Amino acid sequence: MRAGVVIAGGRSTRFGDRDKAVADLAGTPMIRRVVDRITPVVDELVVNCRTDQADDIETALAGCGVAPTYAFDDTPDEGPMAGIGRGLRATESDYGLIVACDMPFVDPSFVDYLFDRAAGYDAAVPRPDEWFQTTQAVYRADEMAAACERALGQGEHRIVEALFDIDYVVVDREEITRHTTMATFENLNTREEFEAATERF
Repeated sequence: MRAGVVIAGGRSTRFGDRDKAVADLAGTPMIRRVVDRITPVVDELVVNCRTDQADDIETALAGCGVAPTYAFDDTPDEGPMAGIGRGLRATESDYGLIVACDMPFVDPSFVDYLFDRAAGYDAAVPRPDEWFQTTQAVYRADEMAAACERALGQGEHRIVEALFDIDYVVVDREEITRHTTMATFENLNTREEFEAATERF
């Protein structure tokens, strides 16, 4: 089985006073756009969020075709690595796609490829430039969750610290461009980026 784990617990400080996860993106909540793109290639859906977001996200995902499981942040504001660990712990699948809720152009065919690429490893992680795309990557659920917990226990909050603790394969820029475009990684952090994306939809 394959899980899709959407990370939505961030405070969206650059976006203003609204929760960008459920902000209207050309008539559809942004998290719903992400979920609608990944559900054709996953068997289960997990949403990591804060408890105060749950009602709005549940409304946004009503009728999405895959009933989500919620992995709530026990201690909010610990950062995305904590959310990744919690989300992966909530899955019943061996492997899980981690994707941020602000990546509405995520390419399902590339997600499918990442699951295939991760076989035999603990993770398949894109690296289109000097930075890893750790929030659009596929991980072996138990191994990455444990690595996140170890890193947090050592006071580390950068996702790459957990990544370096497992057996991962890099999907480099040349490999990425054979299967998708860089738009799959585009994330919307500001209202200006949101408005530009709205025009594209």
